[in-house]
Amino acid sequence: MDNRKDLRCLSLSYTQTDPQTSALRLVLTLFPDWEHAEGAVEFIRFKDGITNTLLKAIKRRPGYTEEQIDQESVLLRAYGKGTDVLIDREKETASHLLLAKSNLAPPLLARFQNGLIYRYIRGQVCTPEDLTREPIWRGIARRLAEWHALLPIGSAENKSATAGMDGATTLLTSSSTQWIPSQESINAITPGKVHPNVWTVMQKWILALPKTDDAKKERQATLQKELEQTVEDLANVPNLGNDGLTFSHCDLLSGNVIVHPRSPDKPSGAVETVSFIDYEYATPAPAAFDLANHFSEWGGFECRYDNLPSRSTRHAFITEYMATYAKHAELPAGTDLSYYTRRLSTEVDLYRGVPGLYWGVWALIQATISQIDFDYASYAEVRLQEYWDWRGETDGSRKRDGKEIPLRERRWAQE
Repeated sequence: MDNRKDLRCLSLSYTQTDPQTSALRLVLTLFPDWEHAEGAVEFIRFKDGITNTLLKAIKRRPGYTEEQIDQESVLLRAYGKGTDVLIDREKETASHLLLAKSNLAPPLLARFQNGLIYRYIRGQVCTPEDLTREPIWRGIARRLAEWHALLPIGSAENKSATAGMDGATTLLTSSSTQWIPSQESINAITPGKVHPNVWTVMQKWILALPKTDDAKKERQATLQKELEQTVEDLANVPNLGNDGLTFSHCDLLSGNVIVHPRSPDKPSGAVETVSFIDYEYATPAPAAFDLANHFSEWGGFECRYDNLPSRSTRHAFITEYMATYAKHAELPAGTDLSYYTRRLSTEVDLYRGVPGLYWGVWALIQATISQIDFDYASYAEVRLQEYWDWRGETDGSRKRDGKEIPLRERRWAQE
């Protein structure tokens, strides 16, 4: 499935205490000619994202155009401290190599002790507002359909750097080291399906939540119950792909979408060509989850629900998606794509609250381990409330209690 054994590994780290020196050491080890060739080595720090450190390394050779400079530039991505409890770095590397093999990711050049180095993609990083522009969202629909149609979901055995005795893993908290169940126990949430998948990822995260007091223990038990109910409700709903799973990005926020430079002869309003970056959460998942999660990201980190796509926009997006999916998945001639579009639209509606559970649990863990200046605790509450609001609609409790329809649910229902 991948060629991780052939990937260059640098026995160096990026450090926050000496970022310039450590980053320079990494790129000069990978490109020793940069040290003595004419032109300065420069670093540009990207501030989008709330997990990792991302730097663009460029060699400013005299006489080179910006395009030529970009062609040999690289991205250095250093992992956030403690994020191994959230992310399987071996799987991330395998995913990147798989994507690059299918020309869906830039070449991966090297690993270092706490990160990756890969080729820079020229283009413009999207904002949440960009996602609402039709030429861009149509481009996203096409690219996401390629991912789901072309990439295999077969899993490979991964030996994580955090593996401990008997397959257990550890979560280091401020007060103690906790042992959580083996991978086999985590996989039990979806018996018979390919592992890992989006459900086993959530299971791992819930089991890794801190349990340092009664309130935290109670919250973990509640979230575990909700995950089990959600899996029972949705995991076996018919979906595209293999056994209802596709190779999914699972983190398709605006900052992970790059719009390619326009050619001079491209007409105004034409569909944009886009690429996706950052594959640390990529895993087999229902296509409906990946789509619902992307639609959630139209609101950005601020969760501006009035920016979410209306029902008609989602339908148009999924129509565009299905046309590309049918081509790359080689669906039989005469396949009724309108049927699949309607079915997938319904499935996306069913999944609209699941991203709130996914990112809510994620943020609860980040609130414990992250050193990045972001209010993860408040973000967790906002995202989990999205899940509770969805659950209140689907089980009828909101209506029975005589409460108003929450803003996000109202927006989702708008035509």
